[in-house]
Amino acid sequence: MTGRIRIGTCSWTDPSLIRAGTFYPAGAQTAEARLNYYASQFDIVEVDSSYYAMPSRRNATLWAERTPGDFIFDVKAFRLFTGHPTQPQSLPADIRGALPGGIAQKKNLYYRDVPAELQEHLWSRFEDALLPLDSAGKLGVVLLQFPPWFQPGVAQMDHILACREHLAHHTVAVEFRNNRWLSEQSRGATLSFLRQHELPFVCVDEPQGFRSSVPPIAEVTADTAIVRFHGRKSEAWEAKNASPGDRFDYYYSEEELTPWVDHIKGCAAGASEVHVLFNTNNGDQGVVNARLMARLLL
Repeated sequence: MTGRIRIGTCSWTDPSLIRAGTFYPAGAQTAEARLNYYASQFDIVEVDSSYYAMPSRRNATLWAERTPGDFIFDVKAFRLFTGHPTQPQSLPADIRGALPGGIAQKKNLYYRDVPAELQEHLWSRFEDALLPLDSAGKLGVVLLQFPPWFQPGVAQMDHILACREHLAHHTVAVEFRNNRWLSEQSRGATLSFLRQHELPFVCVDEPQGFRSSVPPIAEVTADTAIVRFHGRKSEAWEAKNASPGDRFDYYYSEEELTPWVDHIKGCAAGASEVHVLFNTNNGDQGVVNARLMARLLL
């Protein structure tokens, strides 16, 4: 039995998409109207804002109420959990206030800087914010996107499993940004680890030739398969101080997406669902690319 292929974008609220004026109808002037319209065009979206700040139960409740019954949300994990530098200001005020003085004054925090008790509070709040989507049957996967300095190793695998333990009631997908995880020497062990623990491997299309470049391989390691498209803007991929809007600024051509058609269909043969998400995010790039892929998959 072939799994369902869902296609969408990695945001529906990006200011440049709204400013573009080519996707949302003129009458879609509110957050509710825009999400209603987006959900009439696609059946999945990725919540990217949860990477930058802890999500809220209130927003998740509204998202669940404003979308059809078969619509789902993939949610990106808060950046602190995946080892990214995190400004103290992005933490909830009470947790920020509970940080030891020396830590609270840092420009950026890392997961290891936060006392274990406060780590637990953050995980609990993150999961609590997911509850409305989960209760409505609209939570897809929680995406753990690890940084380029997250290299293969026992400690790193233990951290992945610890993250999954904190989110034990949800499907947790893993995206790497260090090519050593998928090198010829490590690929077998990496994929075996993910399969053993039923963790979806996030297949990616992105610029190649960098330390953070993961090869564009399609592998199914769990019941859900994920494919994320980041564009191929090589000159900005590892450029210092490049903004996400610059790094993921890309319109795909039909010739670039066509080879992925068989890969995605192959994933659907081994998974119950395939989530195909476009992270290209300058103006209407995400929706244009997603619609092109949907047409090619017909």
